[in-house]
Amino acid sequence: MQKRWVLKSKSEHSKVIKLSDELGISPVLGELLINREIETFEQAKEFFRPSLAHLHNPFLMKDMDIAVSRIEKAIGNNEKILIYGDYDVDGTTAVAVVYNFFREFHTRIEFYIPDRYAEGYGISTQGIDYAAENGFTLIIALDCGIKANDKIDYASSKQIDFIIGDHHLPGEELPQAVAVLDPKREDCIYPYKELSGCGIGFKLIQAFIQKNEMDIQLCYQFLDLVAVSIASDIVPITGENRILSHFGLQKLNTNPCCGLQALINLSSNKTGTFTVNDIVFQIGPRINAAGRIDHAKDAVKLLISKSLPEAKDFSESIDDQNNVRKDFDLKITEEALSLIDESEKLQARKSTVLFKADWHKGVIGIVASRLTEKYYRPTIILTQTNGHVAGSARSVIGFDLYEALSECSDLLDQFGGHKYAAGLTMKLENVSSFQEKFEDVVTAKIKPEMLQQEVIIEITIPLVDITVRFFKILKQFEPLGPQNEAPIFLTKKVMIVGNAYIVGTNHLKMTIRQEDSASFDCIGFGLAEHLPHINSGKPFDICYAIEENNWRGKKNLQLNIKSIRY
Repeated sequence: MQKRWVLKSKSEHSKVIKLSDELGISPVLGELLINREIETFEQAKEFFRPSLAHLHNPFLMKDMDIAVSRIEKAIGNNEKILIYGDYDVDGTTAVAVVYNFFREFHTRIEFYIPDRYAEGYGISTQGIDYAAENGFTLIIALDCGIKANDKIDYASSKQIDFIIGDHHLPGEELPQAVAVLDPKREDCIYPYKELSGCGIGFKLIQAFIQKNEMDIQLCYQFLDLVAVSIASDIVPITGENRILSHFGLQKLNTNPCCGLQALINLSSNKTGTFTVNDIVFQIGPRINAAGRIDHAKDAVKLLISKSLPEAKDFSESIDDQNNVRKDFDLKITEEALSLIDESEKLQARKSTVLFKADWHKGVIGIVASRLTEKYYRPTIILTQTNGHVAGSARSVIGFDLYEALSECSDLLDQFGGHKYAAGLTMKLENVSSFQEKFEDVVTAKIKPEMLQQEVIIEITIPLVDITVRFFKILKQFEPLGPQNEAPIFLTKKVMIVGNAYIVGTNHLKMTIRQEDSASFDCIGFGLAEHLPHINSGKPFDICYAIEENNWRGKKNLQLNIKSIRY
């Protein structure tokens, strides 16, 4: 599918020149900075030179003082504390950070992760019953709980206090917990709103350390886990998250905790080179696999391991679970693709809604993402579980999935999520009606351009602009991620040097140049269809990211081509 090229509007020229002159950089780099809302020398200094000193005071977060006081009281009275978290990467890293910190000076502490299938997402009645039956009087919930009003009331009836540390949007009424830590609360003045759930846990221990005049390094030792949560939960890598990611990656690459070191040892990458992208594709899926295939408590046990031999055992078990997850993922994806390929009716639709009773619930979200990428339209994958049908939904840029599901709510038992991803349940007899109604809603609301993948291009440049110095400064834009993506450049009328060729199944490898420019090696994943035109010798346009390719210890600049046009 040919992608739609969207060139960002140019920034105000005088601003670009002023910033470029102040920093002694090219106007192209100045434009990239202003695109990231960096317009002054001081803002640029903070961007290029992150500092832990720029982390915000944790007590700016609403209820932080109350939360710390309640924990101090629990420790002083020798109460039993339960650290409770969600079963994904963000939840398990959050639990590992807070549990690891407090267990060093409070022995009556445990952690609890709900079973993905028996209990579902968030705070469960079973979890509260476990706490009551085992004498816990304080639960610290991380990466969940902001809408668990009824569960918090239930816990109160059993004389259990809750501290909630969440980063999701609150409902109309906050739960009646002792403290609710969430920067997205309307009455919270905390300056940065996009922390991960693990980031909230980090701020909680930062506040405890600050109040009790402890060594701040006790907090910073967990930065590698915070970086893993930020990358895996796809939160913006701006502001405070950028600082936490920067220093978290440093720790991950030099002195990671035993659990993460064990995962690194199993990956194709090795210590010293991990990026946000590597976390997303190599560490995150392994941690997630524990909750998808068995139980996420295994992931926490890995992340709180105190020795490498102990961590090695847990990591190998989780790696086995990840291999099982991959098998399920591959099998279900192939089956789903076959269903579409064999049906002209499904191919012609504006949405994809597929159901098979025996698909594994733990991977349907991954399959939905793969099908969205392949056909680029709102996609829902459904399976049968515990007597009902459960689904995972993914959307395309610009289309509000949550709103579309709201219009089908008469056919659903439950649904939740946001604009681009959601979960849902329904009765088996409603599946067929839902497939039709969802298609009708999508057809009525989706715009034609939303059904075509787009490439957001930041700026047009000639190849001569790409110098060693240019790339060195560009490298300092890292860590890259949401709202600080790798810049995509457009260069027109490039020429092939020699012949392009195919690597793998359908990837394009070539060398290009322009008049007066150096030659650049290129890789274009999934772009083999362009081979005949490129080898014809005619000029063509490319949009691409600039990266460093490291092959057998030899480093060179490489253009990662996202799309080709002629």
